[in-house]
Amino acid sequence: MNELDRAHALLADFPVVDGHNDLPWALREQVRYDLDRLDIAADQSAHLHTDLARLRAGRVGAQFWSVYVRTDLTGDEAVSATLEQIDVVGQLIARYPEHLVRALTADDMEAARQDGRIASLMGAEGGHSINNSLATLRALHTLGVRYLTLTHNDNIPWADSATDAPACGGLTAFGREVVREMNRVGMLVDLSHVAVGTMRAALETTEAPVVFSHSSARAVCDHPRNIPDDVLAALPANGGVAMATFVPKFILPEAVAWTARADDNMRAHGLHHLDTTAEGMRVQRAFEAAHPRPMATAATVADHLDHMREVAGVDHIGIGGDYDGTAFTPAGLEDVTGYPNLIAELLTRGWSTADLAKLTWQNAVRALRDAESVARDLQTRRGPSNATLEQLDG
Repeated sequence: MNELDRAHALLADFPVVDGHNDLPWALREQVRYDLDRLDIAADQSAHLHTDLARLRAGRVGAQFWSVYVRTDLTGDEAVSATLEQIDVVGQLIARYPEHLVRALTADDMEAARQDGRIASLMGAEGGHSINNSLATLRALHTLGVRYLTLTHNDNIPWADSATDAPACGGLTAFGREVVREMNRVGMLVDLSHVAVGTMRAALETTEAPVVFSHSSARAVCDHPRNIPDDVLAALPANGGVAMATFVPKFILPEAVAWTARADDNMRAHGLHHLDTTAEGMRVQRAFEAAHPRPMATAATVADHLDHMREVAGVDHIGIGGDYDGTAFTPAGLEDVTGYPNLIAELLTRGWSTADLAKLTWQNAVRALRDAESVARDLQTRRGPSNATLEQLDG
């Protein structure tokens, strides 16, 4: 049996929990949620990284669907857009019940695995989605959101982003209260996209495991979206999980400057640099044709996972591809069919079956289960917080 066959056999028992897929936003941008126009029961390889057949081929067993909204949506507009994102995930689950099943707990994830369906969870990407309201945070949890990424690409009043100028030294007092309330309700604190100071402040504050839903190792590729070694080394004490991403500009040093030029080109055409509509992709492909891009591969991601395992330990790593949230993907990981290629690469490097089962399935499930346990305990000791940004931060 070759490594790819071995990878498929392993993934049949311990499928991939992927920490971040932006299909809901792609559906918003491309067809305004018209699921008849972009039916993922059909082959959508011309438009998306994700459809049902390719999820099955990639051995995905659980997906955190990102209910992301862009940071130029603010206030109640951001909240409404987040609710629309949550709604379309519900529509997908209802439309394809033989493939997708709603999951709210670690037990739900395990039940889905036994049933052969894809456990569908949600993660909100950016604290702007709660509009500085702990009640809104709780409402998102009630609707099924199981992690909140504290920031996206821009600072918010209570937390610093990795890709913005520092403004509040990590987390403000209200930001720490957000983390505490997430612990109390059982919502995972996601530290992808946040500044290193925010990572450290969140780890100081949290009583539950954190996740990085789609970040890789800064020591391997020095990009601010990645995780420095001291933070990786803190994960064993916290119980958290760092889920390596596949986005080329975060994993391949040569791709960082190239992508910055591609982003500038998008803006020069009047487009948001994250635009993955048909028009946006035409602009990106034309730029790529004129300026061939440095090519990441499955081995590039494996280099990050090797380092993350060495620093954080095998119990604290996972996978978060960021499909349908990026214009470019590595060779061998072009879409959601690619996970077996990554596992095969790790098998060639001597990773054991037991270690790979932790990477693909067990670590993420355990982190959510531990967060649920912390929440049950905290709810016996304190009630909901109604603190406001103005009260705590002045």
